[in-house]
Amino acid sequence: MTDHILRMRGITKSFPGVTALRDVELSVRRGEIHGVCGENGAGKSTLMKILSGVYQHGSYTGQVVFDGEDCAFGGIRDSEARGIVIIHQELALVPQLSIAENLFLGNERATRGLIDWNRTNHAAERHLRRVGLRENPTTPAGALGVGKQQLVEIAKALSKEVRLLILDEPTAALNDDDSAHLLDLLRGLRDEGITCVVISHKLGEIIDVADTVTILRDGRTIETLDVRADQLTEERLIAGMVGRDLEHRFPPREPTAPGEEVLRIEDWTVHSPTQPDRRVVDGATLSLCRGEIVGLAGLMGAGRTELAMSVFGRSYGVRISGRIFKDGKEIDVRSVRAAIRHGIAYVSEDRKRHGLNLVADVKRNVSAAGLGLLANRGWVNEHEELRVAERFRDRLRIKTPDVLAPTHTLSGGNQQKVVLAKWMFTEPDVLILDEPTRGVDVGAKYEIYAIVNSLAAQGKAVLVISSELPELLGLCDRIYALSAGRVTGELTAGEATQERLMRYMTQEDRR
Repeated sequence: MTDHILRMRGITKSFPGVTALRDVELSVRRGEIHGVCGENGAGKSTLMKILSGVYQHGSYTGQVVFDGEDCAFGGIRDSEARGIVIIHQELALVPQLSIAENLFLGNERATRGLIDWNRTNHAAERHLRRVGLRENPTTPAGALGVGKQQLVEIAKALSKEVRLLILDEPTAALNDDDSAHLLDLLRGLRDEGITCVVISHKLGEIIDVADTVTILRDGRTIETLDVRADQLTEERLIAGMVGRDLEHRFPPREPTAPGEEVLRIEDWTVHSPTQPDRRVVDGATLSLCRGEIVGLAGLMGAGRTELAMSVFGRSYGVRISGRIFKDGKEIDVRSVRAAIRHGIAYVSEDRKRHGLNLVADVKRNVSAAGLGLLANRGWVNEHEELRVAERFRDRLRIKTPDVLAPTHTLSGGNQQKVVLAKWMFTEPDVLILDEPTRGVDVGAKYEIYAIVNSLAAQGKAVLVISSELPELLGLCDRIYALSAGRVTGELTAGEATQERLMRYMTQEDRR
């Protein structure tokens, strides 16, 4: 029997105006964890959708051989019948249904046409234990955190007697502890003989967990590497992904003295909307100067996003108190409209949920926050709107055949550039960027960093919130640390290290 459970040969897939895959080759050994890496738009997800039957046989050319047999999947049910299961980055659980109902949705445990709930719940409990979850199977899936929902998805795959498990960005939305638990689970599944294919932008995790890695670039297979034999490093992966060595992860930036203070937040306190007695931001004070990039570091739950959203037109929280000064004068930002009017912009950490209208075209998304700049007597000048969108497409190098293309067809990195373009069009003085490179590959990260640098060079003040400390250290002039809603420290770029930041992020307020 062949050592390879999967061979994909000569896979070519086209969409209107673009060839997503061109003669791609992928071979996966039985019982291994196989990583797939590449920049956004390299074709990773498209290839996995072909393998899992999302894109039906006949919509592409090439050959899929699974366990020694040619496969022509007409849909997901066909691939699942062979033991191939995919878990997408956007989890597919129904939040109102119980864990058990989600596990067996479409594959119900029934007797004579009636669901056997006792059998269903017991079977669900068995699969949950296998992935390390001790939740009651009758618990609504929506009551679980993202990390536990990811484990439920894996339990669901195990209930289908999975032989090849495909995970698309499985740790993108997870904290460090949940990510570590998930990677340990994948190792355990490998030991049980289940083959896994993992797509991830987190190169360190890929090197840590994978046995073999295939690199895609511009819809082509570049190379397949053995992690241990080739002594694989992140730098080696990056070189394969972008086609060149990245001597520096961050674009060069001329050191300049910051300008005048443009925004000051004083004694800012925010209470939780669901638990009004709990302070999620507690007396925070920070400032931003023109031409300065300031970081905000903190662990999950520290209150970083809550602080940003509350400042941006009180988009989050109740019983908000404190003062905000713009150019030395106190301002009132009681609404998003007021925040925009005062020159404040906020790029959400969840671009798909809060940053974009995915069914609308790129043009409409770019103009969405600044339609007043394009309107005359209530009518939008569509010719000017088109010109603005094309200008930002060229300026930010947004990869799309046309600004009239639906935004959901763009890669993650290019979607993020559209969000940046939307707020840049409003000509803000202050930009708050919440996890600006989440789910974005190294090449697109570099381009986004260059955009941030150019904004600072124009005299904008930029506040960057990031869970990646190396990102803050490589990008920022100053960094504030937040712990339990309080600002516990402030360091200049020359003073900051990961160790010092972590010390501030895990301690009580030092005031």
